[in-house]
Amino acid sequence: MKVTAFNGSARKDGNTAILIRRVFQELEKEGIQTELIQLAGQTMRGCTACGACGERKNGKCIIETDVVNSCIAKMVESDGIILGSPTYFADITSEMKALIDRAGYVCRANGNVLARKVGAAVVAARRGGAIHAFDSINHFFTIEEMIIPGANYWNIGVGRKPGEVETDEEGINTMAVLGRNMAWLLKKLHS
Repeated sequence: MKVTAFNGSARKDGNTAILIRRVFQELEKEGIQTELIQLAGQTMRGCTACGACGERKNGKCIIETDVVNSCIAKMVESDGIILGSPTYFADITSEMKALIDRAGYVCRANGNVLARKVGAAVVAARRGGAIHAFDSINHFFTIEEMIIPGANYWNIGVGRKPGEVETDEEGINTMAVLGRNMAWLLKKLHS
């Protein structure tokens, strides 16, 4: 089994990546392979609503000048997907939104290929707005017919400066619980 995470932060190894890696620790303890894709530094445009993904049905967005098609391919080959984002103005980053919109259209137009995969949101926040970002990611999972594992709190870690999230004991613990629950769910689905 494999879980691929997509870090939508502009900071390659910032707080969002730290939280994702904490989830990974628990998945790896259970023998689940993990991969982290960092979107930092990538130029990604949003969906143009051209409809080509529905006409071509080749599993790809017609825009081939960025990493979105390779991200879609990674999603399709994975059993579980983690989408991580810092909170930008009470929502996800524009890179994460572009990935969600384009992957969402392509995957639905090609037979709902993400249906029944496991999806988890991971959100870093300086202070507020994280619940809306968490909801935005989970809306993607639900419309894609994915299964969302819970944790003992919402999957949020608090920290402003890179690395500061590690001092959020509750947030770090929440990521550990999420990782254990995600591993349990993946094993149940594949038994």
